[in-house]
Amino acid sequence: MEQVEPALPREKLLQYGVHSLTDSELLAIFLRTGTPGKSVFTLSQELLRHFGSLYGLLTAELPAFRHVEGIGLAKYAQLKAIAELARRFYNVRLEEESALLSPQMTREFLQSQLTDMEREIFMAIFLDNKNRVLKHSHLFSGTLSHVEVHPREIVREAIKVNAAAVILAHNHPSGCAEPSKADRDITERIIKCCQVMDIRVLDHLIIGRGEYVSFAEHGWI
Repeated sequence: MEQVEPALPREKLLQYGVHSLTDSELLAIFLRTGTPGKSVFTLSQELLRHFGSLYGLLTAELPAFRHVEGIGLAKYAQLKAIAELARRFYNVRLEEESALLSPQMTREFLQSQLTDMEREIFMAIFLDNKNRVLKHSHLFSGTLSHVEVHPREIVREAIKVNAAAVILAHNHPSGCAEPSKADRDITERIIKCCQVMDIRVLDHLIIGRGEYVSFAEHGWI
């Protein structure tokens, strides 16, 4: 019986769609070339194994590649460009599509903004009464494990853009998205502060590394 060669990533994408590709196949398309004696597909597989995941690879800084065979400055630049392109895509998508049509879209956007931050960042997405995005802002910046949040500032920003609702989000640089007591307490304070001005808090998402927690999904809002 004749053995059929597996389709190359580019041909597979064109025949079956982009969602049919594995992480290593997508990565191979971006890297384009391998190294002497090593195909680009093999290089992609080795990189993902070495860094543990696509996230680990795309967020790694230059020193982490010093002992990785096949990755010089050119390919390192390609990897950083891929990560930045993805982040900018979600920014543009939010502006172009205007309305947050699903919880998944919201989560993907927030992950693109917060996942690789080294300090805690608290941000908000302000929406009108049809869930169209009016503005999104990084409101407060903190340390590795803490960010000081002022509910009145959130309300003030919401009033500036005449927002009817707000989605809250912050990251946990430790990687674990489990909310702390302080996270729950500040969420309650923000909700109470917003209620005074008839502004709805739709959700508070905590973004970790490869994981997230949604207060709305857990019924906490």
